[in-house]
Amino acid sequence: MDSRINLEAIINTIPTAAWTTRPDGYCDFINRVWLDYAGMTAEQAQGWGWAEAIHPDDRKRLVEEWQSCLASGTPVDTEARIRRCDGSHRWFLIRANPLKDESGNILKWYGTNIDIEDRKRREEALRASELSWRQIIDNIPGFVHTTSATGEVEFLNQQVLEYFGKSREELKDWSRIEIVHPDDLPRVIEAWRKSVETGQPYEVEQRNRRADGVYRWVQSRGRAVRNPKGEITAWYWLNTDIDDRKRAEQELKRSEEFLAEGQRLSRTGSFSWRVDTDEITWSEELRRIFEFDDHLPVTLERIGGRVYPDDLPLMQNMLEKARNGASDFEYQHRLLMPDHSVKHIHLFAHATRDKHGRLEYVGAAQDVTDLYTITDAIANPVVILASDGALLYTNRVALDQWGLSPGAANNEGFFRRACHPDDIERMHEERRIGLVLGVPFQREVRLLKDRKYRWQLIQYNPLKDESGNIVRWYATATDIDDQKRTEERLRNENLVLREQIDRDSMSGDIVGSSEVLRKVLRQVAKVALSDSTVLILGETGTGKELIARAIHSRSNRAEGAFIGVNCAAIPQSLIASELFGHEKGAFTGATQRRLGRFESANGGTIFLDEVGDLPAEIQIALLRVLQEREIERVGASKPIPVDVRVLAATHRDLNALVDEGEFRQDLLYRLNVVPIEMPSLRERKGDIPLLVEYFIDRFGKKAGKKFRTIDNKSFKLLQLYDWPGNVRELQNVIERAVILCEDEIFSVDETWLVHERPATSSRATELNGALLKQEKEMIEAALADSQGKISGPTGAAMKLGLPARTLDSKIKRLRINKYRFKVPRTI
Repeated sequence: MDSRINLEAIINTIPTAAWTTRPDGYCDFINRVWLDYAGMTAEQAQGWGWAEAIHPDDRKRLVEEWQSCLASGTPVDTEARIRRCDGSHRWFLIRANPLKDESGNILKWYGTNIDIEDRKRREEALRASELSWRQIIDNIPGFVHTTSATGEVEFLNQQVLEYFGKSREELKDWSRIEIVHPDDLPRVIEAWRKSVETGQPYEVEQRNRRADGVYRWVQSRGRAVRNPKGEITAWYWLNTDIDDRKRAEQELKRSEEFLAEGQRLSRTGSFSWRVDTDEITWSEELRRIFEFDDHLPVTLERIGGRVYPDDLPLMQNMLEKARNGASDFEYQHRLLMPDHSVKHIHLFAHATRDKHGRLEYVGAAQDVTDLYTITDAIANPVVILASDGALLYTNRVALDQWGLSPGAANNEGFFRRACHPDDIERMHEERRIGLVLGVPFQREVRLLKDRKYRWQLIQYNPLKDESGNIVRWYATATDIDDQKRTEERLRNENLVLREQIDRDSMSGDIVGSSEVLRKVLRQVAKVALSDSTVLILGETGTGKELIARAIHSRSNRAEGAFIGVNCAAIPQSLIASELFGHEKGAFTGATQRRLGRFESANGGTIFLDEVGDLPAEIQIALLRVLQEREIERVGASKPIPVDVRVLAATHRDLNALVDEGEFRQDLLYRLNVVPIEMPSLRERKGDIPLLVEYFIDRFGKKAGKKFRTIDNKSFKLLQLYDWPGNVRELQNVIERAVILCEDEIFSVDETWLVHERPATSSRATELNGALLKQEKEMIEAALADSQGKISGPTGAAMKLGLPARTLDSKIKRLRINKYRFKVPRTI
């Protein structure tokens, strides 16, 4: 920041009007010389406000030329008159060049205005060379007058008259009309009288008051004109405005003071080094940094005495390269001060040669101790590199983690000592490419930490100068080992999940042409275009998720996400976080915010498979999502609106779960807006041939096998089997047969299609059937006695001692026609 402020101060004090604009021509900086000249503030001149200072006759042309250059990207080179703060105009040469990036895009415009008023006037004088001497004198860029031998004014050119705003008669009495600054008048009169009396040339610098009342420095010169006898016959006088020069001298002096102050504030000292003689010149600030006495000469030996002992080999190596290489160099080292404190010095030098070809280095050294103290306090490893990637500095955390000493960290082999052997070559190549490209980049690599290799994310950022050249690279390392392991675990889980989905859902269109399946597909086509909640019922393996995907792909949300969740497969302690997400710190292990499945599905569809297995508290949260269309992350205090279509599926009897108090009835109403019941494979036997051909083709391509025909016996077995696992079981049997078949005839081992039941299953079935029969008879008797009425004091529910809702559910499950018990009304 100090360097930038110093640079801005220098630009504001150089005796040249300078300015910058954005790529679109919007002026965002004008230096103090320009503003003082035009008598404008920075706010008045910024943007396009500077145009007010352009002479009206030049303004339109200048603006058009400027806009043309903005459009074409070509440099500006033109002339125009600019109004001075006193209202006068002076000619300026206006030049501007664009700063472009590597792609040729303009980043900035830099321009200067050079006063060419004097040159313009000389040009006018030359063009008027054929005019009379009076006209020439009147138009020369100076104030000319003549006097008699005794000093009486005889002639004044037009410049003098206009400058002072006085008539010839008034100016003849110049010493009494206050055109010379009162502080200078006695000195001027005395010098003038002496020259007139002695004939000696007159040369004095004085301040004259201009017509607008402004005093400006003028160099006044007078020469005597003599006749052949040597007698003075007249005096010729020329006054030259040197106010700008005087101001420039003052500005230069101020600039030198600013430079010294800037070096002090930035803790940067300058130096030069003559290689052949080892003659060294240091600035005052550099002596202060090294704490050298002013009266003692600076030598390499004295410098070496200040260098930290461990860094001396580095300094000697640098000096040797500088003597032999004749190229710019940059390095960093430590100083061991007399009070045993340590300073960090960053040094850079530019190689040059004098007119005799002798090698000399000019450079600067900066005390960066404070910077490194801050850097050492950063919890992450920090590395500073030169523009070519050479190591300049590693902070204390990096040294401690990688087990390196400061001296070892400056060696070229430090990276090989800190990096995992398997990553070294890859990292070197990736870093080389990143440094060449010159843009921020990052790489993942395993580095030592506590004597173990852990994954680190190394981020490189370049520091550029005003010309866009990279002067430094800064790199930081962040431990991502835990994240990498988590990602690897999730990647493996996702791979298993993808395989499971592929295995469970056919990964293609729904196959079949039976009437029951076509009925389902007609329902899918109708409900897909709406946003209604759909409840898909059916046995395990019937393809409920495939139906859900079909609804999504045919809906207006097809471009959105389809997120499937198996509610039975998620531990109850994690299901809230899985569905709705959680905030950082919401529970042990919640190290960062995580989006839930509902937020991930925003704008799309979420499929809740096995919704009947949701715990009670999640049922309440899901009911709120369906009612309010908003979720609340675990650990959050504010709801989040979501736009998600909900499709649910289950193989369980939700009505029975409601009767048993395991499922909320209001949630069932919300889910069961449009129910779709998937038929079992037993109910669509006619689709088995199509499914068999489809799976044989699919798995055959995957295994690289082609079957010429299907064994008849196997085909009959597939059709006669009752498929308790439905389509999923058929899919698995076909895949197994494809893998095991050794010829071009597809066949299935009949032992695969024997549905093994436990030894006690027959007895249990008989017992269960008897109980169900007895329960059905009891319910039918109660319905008959109550004439089909279920609720109320005389209803069947009261007679059986059951809640009316539970009895209604049992009637549906046992498929009892309650209407046949009702007594028809008579008229």
